[in-house]
Amino acid sequence: MTVENFRALHQDRPDDDALVLPGPWDAASARAFADAGFPALATPSAGVAASLGYEDGQTPTDEMFTAITRITRSVDVPVSADVEGGYGLPPKELVARILDSGAIGCNLEDSDSATKSLNDARRHADWLAEVRAAAGDRLFINARVDSFLRGVSDPAEAITRARLYVAAGAGCVYPFAVPPEQLPLLRKEIEGPINVAPRPGGPAVAELARLGATRITFGPFLQQKAVAAARKVAETLRRN
Repeated sequence: MTVENFRALHQDRPDDDALVLPGPWDAASARAFADAGFPALATPSAGVAASLGYEDGQTPTDEMFTAITRITRSVDVPVSADVEGGYGLPPKELVARILDSGAIGCNLEDSDSATKSLNDARRHADWLAEVRAAAGDRLFINARVDSFLRGVSDPAEAITRARLYVAAGAGCVYPFAVPPEQLPLLRKEIEGPINVAPRPGGPAVAELARLGATRITFGPFLQQKAVAAARKVAETLRRN
């Protein structure tokens, strides 16, 4: 599948049929998801970090790209890569490294994980536009909007940021930690696909789609469930 096909998966979807992209953290999990029939995958930076022994946001750049490359080489479906805030790389170098890894899409955050602060929205939009210009049509950009994550509860901030990022060339926006009850407003006010991650105890995938989600990703949740399952196996072995 090409990036054009991947982009098409986000378009003209029924209101109750969001694109579900599981998040592999290594080659084995990627193969498991691809074998299950999912049309594409989206790596979570936190899940990859955990698999490599790092805290979220602490993975060295080279190790992250090496891990992404292992994942893309292990499957025949397209992979979008979470590359956090871009690791301080200039747009052309960032795009080159993403494409060299075999990924056809990327997730880019608009806040600083170290300071927990939001980037200036317009400067971030300008940076996204540079990334898009460097990539041309070779890369599908999912622009994460971190205003809810960073404590800004007013949806107007998320809407403003999302509109700027769409105008800058993002193919999808990702209002991280959006309260589900605010999804219909965001769907009404934002042009283009919206990525949502289910929250523990929150609405299921089908309900998030009905509320306005175009695409569903899971962050580190699937990796965490796998680790929890491994712990249960370990406990059973320990008892025997």
